[in-house]
Amino acid sequence: MSERGVDGSAGDADYGSIGAGYSGYRQPDPRIAEIISRALGDAATVVNVGAGAGSYESPTLQVTAVEPSESMRAQRPAHLSSAVDATAERLPFADDAFDAAMTTFSVHQWSDLTAGLREMRRVARGPVVVLTCDPDLVRDFWLYDYAPLVLDTEARRYPAVADITGALGGQATVEVVPVPVDCTDGFNEAYYGRPERLLDPGARQACSAWSFVDAELREQYTEHLRRDLASGAWDRRHGALREQPALNGSLILIRALP
Repeated sequence: MSERGVDGSAGDADYGSIGAGYSGYRQPDPRIAEIISRALGDAATVVNVGAGAGSYESPTLQVTAVEPSESMRAQRPAHLSSAVDATAERLPFADDAFDAAMTTFSVHQWSDLTAGLREMRRVARGPVVVLTCDPDLVRDFWLYDYAPLVLDTEARRYPAVADITGALGGQATVEVVPVPVDCTDGFNEAYYGRPERLLDPGARQACSAWSFVDAELREQYTEHLRRDLASGAWDRRHGALREQPALNGSLILIRALP
């Protein structure tokens, strides 16, 4: 397993550096939350692995959060329980300790995907629910015309769907999750119809793939988008997306039963 970062981050992104304003831009979207809730079924106890600041933790369930990054644990709101300092690959729980397990926007951070997913399967009696992106679809987004290395990074980091379902075993389903045009969870595709939001450095920082591109190139990408928005070029090509209520992009939900 790779060494953990200064603030405990266990993946390839240092959330001690980039995670400070994360919760201000990555607010759970209620429509995505409803899809996750349906996937969890009648579970009463849930472990949330790679829980971050607590997005998509239902207040009606007994949730045990696991998060290795100190800076992300510190951003958890007061109404949520404190997170356990641990990694997906070594969950400090007994077999079948929970009704269900979930993870959102986290599997691409894990140093050992198979070990982490098998741990989730080990501690959950029922469904394991994974919100992630299909790497085969990441580059289909218009942002690829402006920030290709950012989306190349995303496509490289997100695990293949077959690798996730294979590690979980059992009966797995894969569902495309529509991204609402006013999505409150600020990942890149959340701004498909609001491109101006990606001119905000904080919004970009809340999408970890941007941190893998050097600052000068990030500025070039942003300036290209800024020019095309000012000239109307972006709207001539993609303006219809501003009125499109939802995008079926790369966001998916994987649900596996034993």
